[in-house]
Amino acid sequence: MKKILKSLLIIGLFAIIYITYTYYNKLDIITGYASKNEASVVFLAHRTQASAENEDNNFSPIKLAKNTVNREEKSVTATVFGLKKRTAVFREGLGAVLMIEGVKDSLKYEIPKRDFKFVNLPYPYGDNPQKDTIFNNVNYNELSKAVDNSFSSYKKTRAVVVIYKDQIIAEKYAEGFDKNTPILGWSMTKSITSAVLGVLEKKGKISVNQINLFAAWENDERSKITLNDLLHMNSGLAWDEDYNNISDVTKMLFLDIDMSKTQMNKPLVGAPDNSWNYSSGTTNLLSGFIRNQFKTHQEYLDFWYSALIDKIGMHSMVLETDLAGNYVGSSYGWATPRDWAKFGLLYLHNGNWNGEQLLNESWVNYTATPTNGSNGQYGAHFWLNAGGVYPNAPTDLFSCNGYQGQRVFIIPSKELVVVRMGLTEGEAFNFNSFLREVITSIKI
Repeated sequence: MKKILKSLLIIGLFAIIYITYTYYNKLDIITGYASKNEASVVFLAHRTQASAENEDNNFSPIKLAKNTVNREEKSVTATVFGLKKRTAVFREGLGAVLMIEGVKDSLKYEIPKRDFKFVNLPYPYGDNPQKDTIFNNVNYNELSKAVDNSFSSYKKTRAVVVIYKDQIIAEKYAEGFDKNTPILGWSMTKSITSAVLGVLEKKGKISVNQINLFAAWENDERSKITLNDLLHMNSGLAWDEDYNNISDVTKMLFLDIDMSKTQMNKPLVGAPDNSWNYSSGTTNLLSGFIRNQFKTHQEYLDFWYSALIDKIGMHSMVLETDLAGNYVGSSYGWATPRDWAKFGLLYLHNGNWNGEQLLNESWVNYTATPTNGSNGQYGAHFWLNAGGVYPNAPTDLFSCNGYQGQRVFIIPSKELVVVRMGLTEGEAFNFNSFLREVITSIKI
């Protein structure tokens, strides 16, 4: 018996050594991801620690982290085998932020001013229940089957909302989620950042053709990069968007104090408008650009909500900031599926919200126009179907896309907005089949 125990101990020791050696250089990323994500899930989305660890963080190597929740301090601390302790702290109204060793949270500003005025109208222009509306051209049995199919166990869908002609015609949630549960949109937040720039353009504050965007670029070729180039992910700046290794994007999200400067400091390695390269660093650079349009940081924090988010009743939305107080416009926007659907409706209606033109119609058209080098798949921080990514969906479809299959599909020719949120994409969740089933249930 002693020999068996000794053998097991040796095997366990070697296993720990192997895993530690394999992942040591990634420990900052593993513990950073685990603590930040769990802090947001527990304190922002008000879900349990168990659900965060059994669902959101339950994949390799993130699941190696052991997490401790401090409810009094509203913080989560993660370690792997007692190594590389990282802590994320939740701030009401600003979300969770990952602390960095030796750096105090420098954000001393007030939380964003919000307009939570209740609008006494049915959804989507208010939050009252809609009146029952039966469309004769909708096969509700087929639609229900399409939605139910998307909730097969291996597909890990959390929410589906289907809106046709401004009416919710299908809605379903996984256990533990409902219409009031905020869900992280990941890179769908990039489209929010684009929309904020659209509001500034509508107000005449910016132009997509402007150059000399940052003082740091004044004396080199980067001064010629346009706002259009950044919105199209076509700046020519160096960037490595690799989430499986230590890369530009993982260092930015889990090691940088000021994420708006990460891409700014990169050299030019390609020709602007001819070097398409998807980059979360570019979006956070745009967040910094938006910051520069305001005299004070408080005005910057307020504007995203007062001019856009609360205007369209996305009152559940929380945009999280980095340690320097910049919105992490690339990745950290939380909202309920219904509120994500409202954002899609804004674009379905060409920037008009209940009679008020928040975005120029030309901006929406610009958003959905393919950029050079993207094979018809990318516009101004929105993904497109012009290149036929979804062969069974109309080519006018454009969408907000996020990690693990977060989607807001906008289909103007079908008067549809379709939201799907979950933990899978790719082979595990076939979006083309899902869209085909939803679309064919509506006879137009």
